[in-house]
Amino acid sequence: MTASKRVVHVISHTHWDREWYMPYEAHHVKLIETMDTLLDTFEADPDFRSFYLDGQTIILDDYLQVYPEKREQIQQLCDEGKLSLGPWYILQDEFLTSSEANVRNLQIGHRDARKFGPISKLGYFPDSFGNMGQAAQLLAQAGIDTAVFGRGVKATGFNNRVEDTAGLESPYSELIWQAPDGSSVLGILFANWYNNGMEIPIDPTLAKPYWEQRLSRAEQYASTSQLLLMNGCDHQPVQTDLSEALRVARELFPDYEFVHSNFDDYMKAVQAEKPDDLSLTRGELRGQKTDGWYSLVNTASARVYIKQLNQQNQTLLEKVAEPISAIAHQLGKPYPHGLFQYAWKTLMQNHPHDSICGCSVDEVYHEMKTRFAKSMEVGKALANESAKFISAKVNTNHFAQYSDSAAPFVLFNTSGYEGSSVITVEIEWSHRYFDQSENPVAIAALVKERTHGEGYLINASGERLEYSVQDLGVRFGYDLPQDKFRQPYMARALRLTFESGALPAMGYETFAWIPSRNDNKSVISKRDSLVSGQTTLENRHLRLTVESDGSYSVYDKKNKQLFLDLGHYEDVGDIGNEYIFKQPLGDCLITTKGSNAEVQIVEDTPYRAAIEIIHRLAIPSQADEQLSEEVRTMVEFRQRVAARSESLVPLVIVTRVSLEREGKGVHVHARMENQSKDHRLRVLLPSDILAATHFADSIFEVAERQNVPAKEWENPSNCQHMQAFVDVHAEHRGLTVAAKGLNEYEVLQDGRNTIALTMLRSVGELGDWGVFPTPEAQCLGEQEAEWMIIPYGGSANRFDAYREAYRFPIPLTAMGTSLHDGELALSNHFLKWNGEQLAFSSLKINEERGDLMARWYNLAGSATRLAIQPNAASRTYISNIMEDPSTDPLQPTLQIEGFKIITVGVSAETASHSK
Repeated sequence: MTASKRVVHVISHTHWDREWYMPYEAHHVKLIETMDTLLDTFEADPDFRSFYLDGQTIILDDYLQVYPEKREQIQQLCDEGKLSLGPWYILQDEFLTSSEANVRNLQIGHRDARKFGPISKLGYFPDSFGNMGQAAQLLAQAGIDTAVFGRGVKATGFNNRVEDTAGLESPYSELIWQAPDGSSVLGILFANWYNNGMEIPIDPTLAKPYWEQRLSRAEQYASTSQLLLMNGCDHQPVQTDLSEALRVARELFPDYEFVHSNFDDYMKAVQAEKPDDLSLTRGELRGQKTDGWYSLVNTASARVYIKQLNQQNQTLLEKVAEPISAIAHQLGKPYPHGLFQYAWKTLMQNHPHDSICGCSVDEVYHEMKTRFAKSMEVGKALANESAKFISAKVNTNHFAQYSDSAAPFVLFNTSGYEGSSVITVEIEWSHRYFDQSENPVAIAALVKERTHGEGYLINASGERLEYSVQDLGVRFGYDLPQDKFRQPYMARALRLTFESGALPAMGYETFAWIPSRNDNKSVISKRDSLVSGQTTLENRHLRLTVESDGSYSVYDKKNKQLFLDLGHYEDVGDIGNEYIFKQPLGDCLITTKGSNAEVQIVEDTPYRAAIEIIHRLAIPSQADEQLSEEVRTMVEFRQRVAARSESLVPLVIVTRVSLEREGKGVHVHARMENQSKDHRLRVLLPSDILAATHFADSIFEVAERQNVPAKEWENPSNCQHMQAFVDVHAEHRGLTVAAKGLNEYEVLQDGRNTIALTMLRSVGELGDWGVFPTPEAQCLGEQEAEWMIIPYGGSANRFDAYREAYRFPIPLTAMGTSLHDGELALSNHFLKWNGEQLAFSSLKINEERGDLMARWYNLAGSATRLAIQPNAASRTYISNIMEDPSTDPLQPTLQIEGFKIITVGVSAETASHSK
């Protein structure tokens, strides 16, 4: 600690949750009042120097939506340095939003802040429910060298008070926060929370004890003479008499220098004084060394349906619409930057922690579902338009040799990984357009008369494929040409299910339906069935056997590893809230183990087979009446004594397990009608792997986590976040479980390292600081869950398993087209790459320069090499997550250091497709 006069930096702010204990518009009204007061205060008090707008530019979007005429006034305040904007668009939950969503958040936040002036270069995480391990690398690539955060280290609760230094990760508020790749930033913990300087008294008799307590606590953990006091809190109104309060403070405490400060000045002062002995904290900040009760990880399972919608929306934008649009742009189609900005902003309005975490009042989720729907409609439209544009350039006349009625369609894979999938597509042919002068009934009859549902399916090489078909008859459709009025039509339609074969990692393959009455191929060949026993499915990689109680075993043929007792369901009570799971004392779990399940084969084709399993359980209808009283009187959840009700309701779980011919994993889909309240349902997947750690897909990394929590941990539950998958492995045996929108898991200490995946958690209150009933968080009605089980041969093969897991949730895109000439071949790749232990992240077009931008990240701590094969004439360069240009040319093969995130740009002047 320096001996110089201590400087007290008082930073005015408000932490603005757009929606939480009130719906968005109710908070919106309060925001308008707060901003009006702020602008009036700036105008009335020249000594009111600065206000921090919570690190998120959406606050100004929301304000200017109501008062667009105030833009000039805000611009002037930014020019004067009184308002600080960015770096984020919204304050997201880091673990429940995807890697690319975290990047888009920074990109759009910077873009919007730049319109008003200098961008706040501060990694601002005031209330994140844990912090991602790669934050320091992301921030460093964005030119940010300091982060402030409220959770993840030391003692964390809703008030985050730091009580003592025993066993803490840092003795100071300041520490060095390092990402796995070695990038580091100065990390500053909000010791005593981000409200430690709120509502400063102007009465000297009140101000003296106020400051004595606040200064003492700030000094206790500050490593420099620079003390931080945050003058604000959640939805905190502006302290309009702050200048007077600081004048009083200066008179009472002349040995301190009180400054109405801002983060830029505070950070510069701390950086200049920081000692050499700051603690080094690596990777994730998840409250690993706390008692575990207030890590708030169980928000990952609150309102699971919201997480599932989020996964669908993110995947659609970043893994389908953006790459297809980027490919179309290379072929001459303008890239729809504005619509992508709109779609991403609409999606990210669902990403604040109180929104995506599921810990708000019910009305919030009505609006969130609408936002998801709006964003996805835009994403689908952009993907379809680009797919149609590309398909129109494919030379499909090749199929005319089989029939002049051939119905070609193009199948796009934009996952970044080569692979085969079983897909269901709908195709149309024999379109008959009509106008208002014609009779649609007669048109439909004409199309029906001249078409039929018989024929065969071929690929680009003319090979006939096995398929199943459903004749959808004649149906109505329409086109919306860019140069004429809408064009209604009638056409014949079929629904085809088939195996795609190996598709390019970033490209397409063309197929065609050939109508024919005389030259059909049988849909099913029993000789090639994947059904090898009454309840056994088998391909060349795996053997799946379902037992009488509905559990199943999977045998990995290549590695000779057997996984037993997979797929038991477990139901327990939950008397916690949207934030925190709490099992009632003495609660007995209800399980499907040893039950009598209904098991039957429901699909048997050469390319896929499936077994349906039906479990019928009786579970308590809800918690007993004690819980309602405990909620009403705000009994802290750890002190609750409520139990589960003795009344029972049925829980029927219908599970479909399927195996594809080329599949290296088992697909599982479960659906249920939830009639019970106050409970949690999980699926149990024993790994039987001896390991002290496991691995979870997270933000630009697969994070290694301890199976057994630290000694400080008291919570009986040790649930964790995941993005795409969780994995347990040893040298010769590994099990990866991938899921779609299921973000909570636990590795159980049961002697088997069982992966417990949360499918449903039903609770009836928000929790936190008041009584806010949330009956819709009980998630009554039909629910579903989907996951994939990927066994493999241990450490040396884990990255292959991870690629299967990453590919699992990304859909293929099918686009019907006509017979026509074109410049493109029937099969095409647009981005060839290879690199061991690398994960593909995104492909898009830069807004400012029109360059093609592709991103990967290294999943391992060791260096690897990335080989890219763009067009030979392309000028490629190394960029960063902000897509900044570089004059350094990229070599054909690039070394990627351990855990590094790498962005590659391809100049717009040279970017083109490869045929």
